[in-house]
Amino acid sequence: MQIIDAHSHLWLRQDTIVDGQPIRSLSGNPSRSEFFGEERQMLPPFMIDGRNTAEVFLSNMDYAQVGVAVVVQEIIDGNQNDYLATVQSQYPDRFFCMGMLYDTRASSDLVSQVNDLAKTFRGIAIPGHRIQGSLLERMPLFKAMEAQKLILSMCLADDERQIAEMAEVIRECPELKVAIGHFGMVTTPSFRSQVKLANCGKNVRIESGGITWLYNDEFYPFPSAIRSIREAADLVGMDRLMWGSDYPRTITAITYRMSYDFILKSNGMTQEEKEAFLGGNAKSFYGFGQLPELPYIKNMSE
Repeated sequence: MQIIDAHSHLWLRQDTIVDGQPIRSLSGNPSRSEFFGEERQMLPPFMIDGRNTAEVFLSNMDYAQVGVAVVVQEIIDGNQNDYLATVQSQYPDRFFCMGMLYDTRASSDLVSQVNDLAKTFRGIAIPGHRIQGSLLERMPLFKAMEAQKLILSMCLADDERQIAEMAEVIRECPELKVAIGHFGMVTTPSFRSQVKLANCGKNVRIESGGITWLYNDEFYPFPSAIRSIREAADLVGMDRLMWGSDYPRTITAITYRMSYDFILKSNGMTQEEKEAFLGGNAKSFYGFGQLPELPYIKNMSE
């Protein structure tokens, strides 16, 4: 089975300010971060230098037999364009890295930013849930992305505020490929509305990055997550859905392989549906070619 991760993160150094509050790795324990006034386990505890690098992720990918990963960006990690440009250059067959705008304000020169990022990246990640104001005020941004044939990774707020606006963006930019993240914030009331955005245009997909985080209280094997995948498939079709891990934050609680293994072992999906959800849909959406062959290596415990 070809497995593709449609939602992951990388960073060299987490040190930024969001809404006036610092988010940075703690000097005494860099696997933890100061996060909106709290101390959080941001990385698995074995990542002791605070660096969430491509090389460590590749080791996890090889172990879990994940061929390619899409690397998105989040404002809470700081802008990682320089590092991700290097990652894309060094590992073009293993990563699809998204750029991020330096300034998302509607008053900024969004089109120039898009055209500049298009020189390096094939997609742009926009944490829409952290944007102030209307998405429609930023329509030139989406039009420019459509013109540049860039893929949009978009996470939306966990309520209905942005749904109608996002639907309008999709209708106005019919050739723009859009991947809605966090599986439409599956545990919130906006889930069905977000998923049904995939019915607004032929180029819209829903990816499950963070689904194990959203069902963390239930924990492995996440039976409610399987039911939600089934519900989403009933709403828009299994061909519109893609797996994502939200690595590395989700593997503070589970292993990387566990972030999709619960799907493999479930009897709630057919083999054909598992193959489409875990890789086939993402392969066609992102235009990946031949994926690397990653044989299973037995554990010492086996």
